[in-house]
Amino acid sequence: MSETATQGDKLRKTIAACLDLENPKSFFLFAGAGTGKTRAVVEALDIFRNRYGSQFRQSSQKVAVITYTNAACDEIRRRVDFDPIFAVSTIHSFAWEQIRPHHKNISDWLRRNLCSEIAELRNKQASGRPGTKAALEREVRLESKQKRLEHLDGIRQFTYNPNGENVGKNSLNHTEVIAISAVFLTDKPLMRQILFRKYPILLIDESQDTQKDLIDAFFRLQMHHPDKFSLCLFGDTMQRIYADGKVGLEQAVPAGWEKPVLNVNHRSPKRIITLLNQIRSEADGARQEPRQDAQEGVVRLFLIDDVDDVDKPTIETKAARIMAEVSSDNEWLSQQAVKVLTLEHHMAARRGGFDRFFEPLYRIDNFRTGLLDGLLNGIPFFAQQVLPLVHAMRSNDRFAIARVVKDHSPIIFPERLSKSTTPLKEIRKAAKSVESLLSIWYDGADPILLDILKLIYDQDLFKIPDVFTPIVSDTAQQGGKIELVHADAGNDRNPAIDAWREALSVPFSQFEAYAEYISERSPFGTHQGTKGLQFPRVMVILDDNEARGFMFSYEKLLGAKSPTKTDETNRLAGKDTSIDRTRRLFYVTCSRAQRSLAVIVYTKEADKIASHMSSLGWFKDQELVQM
Repeated sequence: MSETATQGDKLRKTIAACLDLENPKSFFLFAGAGTGKTRAVVEALDIFRNRYGSQFRQSSQKVAVITYTNAACDEIRRRVDFDPIFAVSTIHSFAWEQIRPHHKNISDWLRRNLCSEIAELRNKQASGRPGTKAALEREVRLESKQKRLEHLDGIRQFTYNPNGENVGKNSLNHTEVIAISAVFLTDKPLMRQILFRKYPILLIDESQDTQKDLIDAFFRLQMHHPDKFSLCLFGDTMQRIYADGKVGLEQAVPAGWEKPVLNVNHRSPKRIITLLNQIRSEADGARQEPRQDAQEGVVRLFLIDDVDDVDKPTIETKAARIMAEVSSDNEWLSQQAVKVLTLEHHMAARRGGFDRFFEPLYRIDNFRTGLLDGLLNGIPFFAQQVLPLVHAMRSNDRFAIARVVKDHSPIIFPERLSKSTTPLKEIRKAAKSVESLLSIWYDGADPILLDILKLIYDQDLFKIPDVFTPIVSDTAQQGGKIELVHADAGNDRNPAIDAWREALSVPFSQFEAYAEYISERSPFGTHQGTKGLQFPRVMVILDDNEARGFMFSYEKLLGAKSPTKTDETNRLAGKDTSIDRTRRLFYVTCSRAQRSLAVIVYTKEADKIASHMSSLGWFKDQELVQM
């Protein structure tokens, strides 16, 4: 019997023993890149269904399955035949379902949180310089939060859309839903009881990227009710890509849990698996094995002299030609057949033509997760309202235009029309507003995002998110003009508002390119956009100068530079270093390759890197190409 079959049989026995309602146990399944983690999730569900399916269909109990994206949810639902005993959802959807009935508790939490935020803003206002733009913006934010506080008692039901914009006065945002869920699960015994009675088994895919406070709350729930609740985590700590995931998840798993392992890589050829093992050898030492029928595979490291006038597109095309020759695969000559992966979003943004929109927002630490998954407050407004309207206009689809307006425009909301004495006039007003908005794209124009936003605001066509209110108000006060200030300028400013102001100063085409990127339709990608995906031919581009990031350093990882004092301090304290973060990014991107892999490094220290890589055994001498 093959190692794969033996490992699979052992895993099924372990999972079957854990998913025993009479004696439930929890487990953390360590599943590295390409080992079939999604298949393992589905097999776990099948094991449970075969044993308890009839019982659960006759009761109100379900198995909860949390995964990272809507696409992953759809895939799992399809593979379990849409069986209703499995509640498959994203973490935001699951969290909202748990807290939604607790209206008064939500209101109390919001009241405390708003009071805290208001007090913080007032302190900043008192210590800041009066009359500055930052002071005016704080005043707008204070007024917005005070109004929200005043309206709390009048809200009969809170609302939340896990996949879109949340702009109404009774809406919660994504961050609030996760924070409230973590607090309620920790502080409210009744909510814990409701959860484990309805969901005695909870499976979490990509658990290393689940928000740390929420994963800690699930740990506490299992610790207090080990005989009633089974927590099943699937993941690989080497593939943690989001900053709000739990650091050291594997070490945090309680001693009594089962810890099965999948270590046969079904995706990559032998040579690439060897490289992956070497990359993570200094992290956790976990190793993978190839399939018995795995191909050998091809790897090359291209070291490019990073001079000021280096022609990167030409260099990368030349590298692709070399890959075609050494791999005997002419598909490397087709741009569409090669997936180009950058290890930093700025690099993808510049190659993809959306850097001027992306970079100001990415500078703000607490914007990054939302910017990368498209849920940052303000982005769904453009992505789900403005962009579909423009697409409908370009395809001359009047029905699609009408549908967007019907779904989102307050002008023709039923409650507004029912109170109007001239509803037909309101409908005509909406039509005129749409025509006015779309006219700024006529004759191939590429309007500025801020101009689009201001026109929508002036026409009252859509309700704009609160995050844009200070910017629009400021624009109105300056007669339609707005001062562009970079997000890192000055101490008495609001960096978040300045970042949005800068991002909104770019043409609409930049946002369109960004939307393509986060929807995985761009020819460029990063670890975030490609985790879980695979490609026959992968080109990984490393360029510290172009990335300009202080969180990552490829030259440190590859031996061109020494670790800093901060790196050493963090290492000794058991904290993430820039080398740790870069290693994870490099591992995830290299592990996407199914046949052949090209790594292109732009550096002024090619000889150092070549020597270091050779000494570590990551690349053989014949695999190093200096250009």
